[in-house]
Amino acid sequence: MDDLASRYDAWKAPQNDGAVLLWPEPRTLIAQARENQQSLARAASPIQNTPLSELRRQLRQFLGIQDDRQLAFFTGHQTELHHPGVWAKNVLIDAAASAIDGVAMHVAVDTDAPKHLSIRFPGFNQPFTDDPAAASADWAQLVAPPTPAHLASLSGGLSTTSEHLPFSLGVQPFLDCCRRFSLDAEHLPQLLTAALHEYDWSLGLRYSALLASPIWSSPQFLAFAHHLLCHADRFAADYNAALKSYRERNGIRTPGRPMPELVLKRDATTGKAGDADGHQDGDRCETPFWRDDLQRGRRVRAWVERAGGQWALVVGEDAFGLDPALPADEAADRLAIFLRRHQLRLAPRALTLTMTLRLLVADQFVHGIGGGQYDQVADEIIARFFAVDPPRFCVTTATLYWPTAAGRRRTDLPELLQAFHRLKHQVLGDAKSELVSAIVRAPRRSTERQQLFQRMHSDLAAASAASAELASWEQQLKDASVRVIEERAIFDRETFYALQPSDRLHSLIGTYGRMIRG
Repeated sequence: MDDLASRYDAWKAPQNDGAVLLWPEPRTLIAQARENQQSLARAASPIQNTPLSELRRQLRQFLGIQDDRQLAFFTGHQTELHHPGVWAKNVLIDAAASAIDGVAMHVAVDTDAPKHLSIRFPGFNQPFTDDPAAASADWAQLVAPPTPAHLASLSGGLSTTSEHLPFSLGVQPFLDCCRRFSLDAEHLPQLLTAALHEYDWSLGLRYSALLASPIWSSPQFLAFAHHLLCHADRFAADYNAALKSYRERNGIRTPGRPMPELVLKRDATTGKAGDADGHQDGDRCETPFWRDDLQRGRRVRAWVERAGGQWALVVGEDAFGLDPALPADEAADRLAIFLRRHQLRLAPRALTLTMTLRLLVADQFVHGIGGGQYDQVADEIIARFFAVDPPRFCVTTATLYWPTAAGRRRTDLPELLQAFHRLKHQVLGDAKSELVSAIVRAPRRSTERQQLFQRMHSDLAAASAASAELASWEQQLKDASVRVIEERAIFDRETFYALQPSDRLHSLIGTYGRMIRG
């Protein structure tokens, strides 16, 4: 296993409109997908007494990947109105899979908290759904789809606003998709995933889209979760060690960044000796899962408690013992029964979510910049806890500004300020150099030196006030300051990608296609 830290790069979002970040380069990306597939197909690390490779084969079949030889390119994101940099991940998995007859899948994470659900651009800002739960729901499935009346109002407002634009908004076909799905969708993620997928299909993308929540009820995921819960203390130790290593490498001193540690709480009240692992009944350990109360629509962090020499999930008086000796299928069945009895769900938190997908289904997982940074922690957890070489991942993002910014140079206010200050100090010409030389020659802390300083600043002020060139520059700076405020909206990378004219989206699709084909 190589030095994990040497694998990564310092990724930065591209600043130019239409530009793409893709790491590693395409040939390496495809080659690493094959290496990941071969390595994980041999992975014997036991997951609840079943080889990781076998659990992986079963979950891939559960998701419809029947041919083990077919490379599977995965990405995932929260169910929201994606900006172009996020959408670019779908473009990449489609381009990569199409080039080698692989599989491309987008996992829409409907179990994360809802966010980024407004359609906004210069002169317009409206919520995508009229369900007020969008502002407070613990996870996105609890938010209702927009009503037909709200979609009609949204469409009308966009049509009116677009009459004053020098280009055609591309969003109406997406809203048409939403209208078709709005009455049948049970919740917002279901509608949004279906509508975005159909819209992307109209652009020529051929990836598959699936919600994350069914994966979390699959036997394979439940066996995986059971295994982590059985060994909660060891997993927490490896998790926290990986976090510490990442923080040290990146000079991070703020607690909780990039995410908080998992907590182990010892019960010091009994006074009894611990077991072979140093634990005693009453100890509690935080796990990398959410415990979702499906009846109440509330979630808390999932903890396990030490009871009878093993960890247990506890609900009221009901303690579900997590037996590390159980085979995977039986462990999954028992856990499923317990969760159903209490109308609960275990949903993975961020690192565990991508760890699950990277280990158990994907041959190549596509991250954005933030995900790529955080999964450096996941890589070390994988190496420590599972004792396997972490599968390589790739990183991509792209920049599409508001169309009126295309071809326009963004105002660089710091550069203008530097030029203005240089001009101010040059307004005296050679006279300033002579005064500076006289100041240097004068004795330190002397009256003469103080008077020379005062004279220089007085002369600079007088010359500046009389300079027509400086007055012109001051006006340029005022104008530039106004432009900077105006440009924030049009140079925003995070507006909804479907607002873009379709020709700009097709252009980005073409860019990725050419990069992959070489």
